[in-house]
Amino acid sequence: MEFHVWLAFASASIALLLIPGPTVLLVLSYAISQGKRVAVATAAGVALGDLVAMSGSLAGLGALVLASAELFLLLKWVGAAYLIYLGIKLYRSAAAASLDPVGDVADAAAGRVFAHAAAVTALNPKSIVFFIAFVPQFINPQATLLPQFGILVATFVGFAALNALAYALLGDKLRQRIRHPAVMPMLTRLGGGALVAMGVATAAIRRSA
Repeated sequence: MEFHVWLAFASASIALLLIPGPTVLLVLSYAISQGKRVAVATAAGVALGDLVAMSGSLAGLGALVLASAELFLLLKWVGAAYLIYLGIKLYRSAAAASLDPVGDVADAAAGRVFAHAAAVTALNPKSIVFFIAFVPQFINPQATLLPQFGILVATFVGFAALNALAYALLGDKLRQRIRHPAVMPMLTRLGGGALVAMGVATAAIRRSA
């Protein structure tokens, strides 16, 4: 994998991981209710969940590449459109964004927190669909797939763990401010705008190629 492709994937992954979703809401809820004592367990659970979801998605992508290069190219265009759709949907939902869907989490042992974070992350069906739409933008179907998949998985999962840990520590430090009604809508709008921008950029690159 060429360095500039990896750099683009790494940059996009960081931006995407910052977008509030079920995983981020769960991490913030644990941080607000239990503090940093479960931060590492939460981050490790998120990493495992993303590893499972992404591995399953890439297995399907590998089969698609082997079956038809044309279908894989079509999936890239569909993926760009899907990113734009997700961004618009996320932006429009900003007014209702809050920590309420997750609520306060009762005290739990680190092992239980780890399992809960892993399950929420891995079993979210949107994650699998998202990986299928997102990852093909950075795959070269003419090159060997396994090394590319390994690099992408390691990069995304590593950033996912660091992102979850950062959210947990930040949530512990800024408990009252994060609870403010204006914070989550603002983060949601920023995330929606980022998704739309990525989808448009992807479509523009494909059109000029």
